[in-house]
Amino acid sequence: MTKTLAKKITFDEFNIQYLNGEGRYELHDGIVVEMPKPKGQHSIITGFLMEELILTMIEMGQRGKWTIPRESIIKSSNGKSGYEPDIIVLDQNAIATESRWASESIIEKAESVKLIVEVVSTNWRDDYFKKRADYEELGITEYWIVDYATFGGRNFLGNPKEPTLSVYQLIEGEYQVQQFRGNDKIISPTFPTLNKTANQIFRANQD
Repeated sequence: MTKTLAKKITFDEFNIQYLNGEGRYELHDGIVVEMPKPKGQHSIITGFLMEELILTMIEMGQRGKWTIPRESIIKSSNGKSGYEPDIIVLDQNAIATESRWASESIIEKAESVKLIVEVVSTNWRDDYFKKRADYEELGITEYWIVDYATFGGRNFLGNPKEPTLSVYQLIEGEYQVQQFRGNDKIISPTFPTLNKTANQIFRANQD
């Protein structure tokens, strides 16, 4: 479960007080949220996906052009929130124009981001509602929600619920979603040569 600290603060106050210390924190509409440390299958899936995306980047000829940093913070367009995605793919040429990247690892421009991936935990509402809305408003072109353990609600995962990977693509300023389950092959606008099914991702390193 996430833990919230009730006093509202600004993004810059959050950056100074929380981003340079221990622990993992995000800012949600001015409220500091202590994020759970990824464990078990969550960590395995995140690592597996990161490896597959890097291999696909190399196959696509994007080595040295795109990168997956260890840490970064996405600042929302209204300046009230800051998120640390499980995986983010950045355009190295674009981040050169980010004034806060070199010194603070802060991303403020959608043009810098090729893909964001969130692997769902018990705080699933953040991924499906808040982050999805803020990434859409900022203009992030592609956003994945990987719900391997069916944490999300039935309106997202079906009834009965099934593990689901949702790919949100920004089209005319709004997200359109495709969902993948079981042996469905993942279709990604940014990574068209990614040759993986939903189950291969959900069962990372188990087969």
